Amino acid sequence: MLAKFRSHILSMIFLSIPFIGISQSDTIITNVERIPCTIKEVTADAIKFSYPQEDLINTIYKNTIKKVVFKSGRIQTFAESIPLKTINSIDDFDLVEITNLESDTKGLYRVGYVSAKAKGTTTLSNQERVKNRAYRKIKILAAMMGANIIFITNQRNEGNKYGGYYQSGSSTETNLTGLAFTNNKLNIQDFKQLIANKPIYVGVEQTKLWSGDYDIRKEQILTKFNIDDIIDDDGIIEIKGEIVNSPGQRIFKLVSMDKDSFNVFYEDKSTAYNVKIEFNIK
Repeated sequence: MLAKFRSHILSMIFLSIPFIGISQSDTIITNVERIPCTIKEVTADAIKFSYPQEDLINTIYKNTIKKVVFKSGRIQTFAESIPLKTINSIDDFDLVEITNLESDTKGLYRVGYVSAKAKGTTTLSNQERVKNRAYRKIKILAAMMGANIIFITNQRNEGNKYGGYYQSGSSTETNLTGLAFTNNKLNIQDFKQLIANKPIYVGVEQTKLWSGDYDIRKEQILTKFNIDDIIDDDGIIEIKGEIVNSPGQRIFKLVSMDKDSFNVFYEDKSTAYNVKIEFNIK
């Protein structure tokens, strides 16, 4: 009798323990979050899913997904159409990827519009060299904005080709325009926690790129940075505030942050700026 009772108790305990590897829902793991859900469909470039207790079908593109853990326990990993690298600073500009396919940016966060122009110094300037300067410049601008991929929407080369060179009355020129994206979504709550409601901080380093330059200019600064408001604009964090040595309220894009500092981007007339701002100045 005692043996049967023990057997009954053990059976009840076993049944109350979830089977290892089995979950109540599927889980999508992205670059920034885990999403418990029910997978409805896996297409060539996206996954369709519903949140628990909901019937509405949502879509998430594979470019932003690391892996999916199905409730059966099966794991499916996904690779980005172009493997994107983390841009830790402007010096990492060469890690910015270039694409001519809009599909490579599906599901990524649009940072902004970018353009670059490079011009040869003589009428016999090599067009390939001029083009490389334009691409280098547009990558620098994207890195200043916190982007790690550019979708080139238009490229125009000017000059008449002649034996490997472009012949015209003026020197050769390359004009690029595009849209900059990132796969790294910053969390507005994390940023608010770091700033701890302090309205004033100090900018310590400024990087700028003038429209006519081919390289950045860095300088150490010491100026107040005032924060008036913080806005989450579809995954891009914008700060409404003012830099004292550049008076007038404006919108700054949050580019990066860590426990010690954060970087913002803004444009003024024909110059792009990236400013490093420290949380605590000793």
